[in-house]
Amino acid sequence: MSRRVAVIDYGMGNLRSVSQAVLHAAAGTGFEVVVTAEPEVVRAAERVVLPGQGAMRDCMRELREAHGGALRAAVLEAAADKPLMGVCVGMQMLLDHSEEQDTPGLGLIPGRVRRFQLEGRLQPDGSRYKVPQMGWNQVLQARPHPVWASVPDASWFYFVHSFYAQPADPAHSVGETDYGARFTSAVARDNIFATQFHPEKSAAHGLALYRNFLGWCPLTPHPPDSHVADPCHRPERRPLRAPEARRHECVHHLR
Repeated sequence: MSRRVAVIDYGMGNLRSVSQAVLHAAAGTGFEVVVTAEPEVVRAAERVVLPGQGAMRDCMRELREAHGGALRAAVLEAAADKPLMGVCVGMQMLLDHSEEQDTPGLGLIPGRVRRFQLEGRLQPDGSRYKVPQMGWNQVLQARPHPVWASVPDASWFYFVHSFYAQPADPAHSVGETDYGARFTSAVARDNIFATQFHPEKSAAHGLALYRNFLGWCPLTPHPPDSHVADPCHRPERRPLRAPEARRHECVHHLR
């Protein structure tokens, strides 16, 4: 039986671009990538990807109602014992609650989802901040994690969002980005890793994240001679470069 990665289809995710990126990253790994709404397929999969786009309330409603709640239950079961990756609204759904229409989340990572409050604020170049944030921005690796392997710190990723995660425990913030203020752009807890940005729209670094996710063994302790960085080490914060220079300014849409 082949090893499977289940990309959850609950009617709200950008399924084609996410699944094609995961498929590309899985080449040569032995993984089969399936887009599915079937709870039993999710339960049988080795790894799970939870995409999402649009309003979190709509995403939570669709997931809650799919198969009479069985798909939501399968996602929660998967989050308990297998690697799970959330993308964009899929990341926000992992937290307890969102300010967006007072929406409860899955409660897998303690914290809240908040809206950017940037009205009237000016960027360093004198232009006004826009909400949603749409375009390339840097991600500072706030804490080492195996899914960051081979991805340079402060790499550029593609964002489209008006809300951001605010984990209750700062240790769950593994990526941070500046947009008016510093916010959490990637979270991790146990066997869960999730990003606010879109790896599937972020060229080589995005594909590297999916590839690292496929090779990640979160329940296996790393041996003493492992090259994986100490997950408890939190480097000193430092300012990101202003986002005026875009040396790789093209979004690669995988088809």
